[in-house]
Amino acid sequence: MAEATARRRLTNIVGGSAGNLVEWFDWYVYSAFALYFAPVFFPKGDTTAQLLNTAAVFAVGFVMRPIGAWVMGIYADRRGRKAGLTLSVSLMCLGSLMIACAPTYATAGLLAPAVLIVARMIQGLSLGGEYGSSATYLSEMAGKERRGFWSSFQYVTLIAGQLLALALLLVLQAQLGEAGMEAIGWRIAFGVGAVLAVVVFIIRRNLTETENYIRSAAMGDRPKSSGANLFRDHPREALLVMALTAGGTLAFYAYTTYMQKYLANTVGFDRAVASRIMTAALFVFMLLQPVGGALSDRIGRRPVMIFFGIAGALSTYPLFVALETTTSPVAAFGLVMAALVMVTGYTSINAVVKAELFPAHIRALGVALPYALANTLFGGTAEYVALYLKQMGHERWFYIYVSVVILGSLIAYVRMRETKHSSLINED
Repeated sequence: MAEATARRRLTNIVGGSAGNLVEWFDWYVYSAFALYFAPVFFPKGDTTAQLLNTAAVFAVGFVMRPIGAWVMGIYADRRGRKAGLTLSVSLMCLGSLMIACAPTYATAGLLAPAVLIVARMIQGLSLGGEYGSSATYLSEMAGKERRGFWSSFQYVTLIAGQLLALALLLVLQAQLGEAGMEAIGWRIAFGVGAVLAVVVFIIRRNLTETENYIRSAAMGDRPKSSGANLFRDHPREALLVMALTAGGTLAFYAYTTYMQKYLANTVGFDRAVASRIMTAALFVFMLLQPVGGALSDRIGRRPVMIFFGIAGALSTYPLFVALETTTSPVAAFGLVMAALVMVTGYTSINAVVKAELFPAHIRALGVALPYALANTLFGGTAEYVALYLKQMGHERWFYIYVSVVILGSLIAYVRMRETKHSSLINED
């Protein structure tokens, strides 16, 4: 019986993780292929100006994420984690399909960027709900002793989605060349995302609901999941999630999605070389996530997050400055990898830390909404702020900005309680 339970748990974790991978693949295709479709939707201006416009649309998608987190977090708390996961991937599929079929500025004028914006808004709604539902599902499905390890697979699949987007970019670059990428390559990428989302929809329909949700739903007098109840009954935990997220999400987007453009637009690497550097770095970064999760199961969540806070606050500025004059792809890989090792202290365990703060009846919303608010303010604007400061001639101000926000989160890491020992997730 115990063996069957363990096997069923593993099957559901793998199934939930696979869906998370495709969700994030669809989201990151936008960033990975922005260098090619930016001139299609925003033909006026130099490369930095075009990327600035696409970064603004990227940020618009993040603006929708708190709305998606609010609506779909409540949905997942009231209707089940499985229902929330299924709805989120359906919306992501729609957004990817819209971009794949979007008209160009040359043929449709302002309608082209308008379609792009609407599609990203839909994907933002999807991802806003995905994070909370996925983090909650994996944390509740995992057992007590290895909860940090198994929940780390949320970021394994998140990074794998980004990695898969970059891998597809490399394949299409090799097969189509620069002209082909600008003409049709980016459309193929979004089309692939839409097809994969349909496959995930089928997988998620067959997942098992978590026992935590089933027991919570059986309590007839349980409080309802709502934004008002979240901030009224759990204000400290909600604000803590925002504080935990701010530095981690800004560092993550600075070191990953923006880094590809930084290597090409500032450091001066060829676009294909920049893509290869990031693909290799993200692969190693992905493998580090279970290590960080397993470590937190042994020594606790706080020490792992404090490591990120100290290292990130002290090392971000010198790492970016060192990259500015780097001419060797190997040296660039080493510097990027140093940054990603640091941020592993946040990415590997942030999901389980947040899930352990809330009771089951409001857990999906509690994880999703405060996270999405901080993610919109700091993660979604990372590229835009970086490119804007570069355009203004003060690029190094961005390095300082990232360091200061990480320092703010470090204060929260030091002051928080150890959630491994005070988890509100009902134990097995």
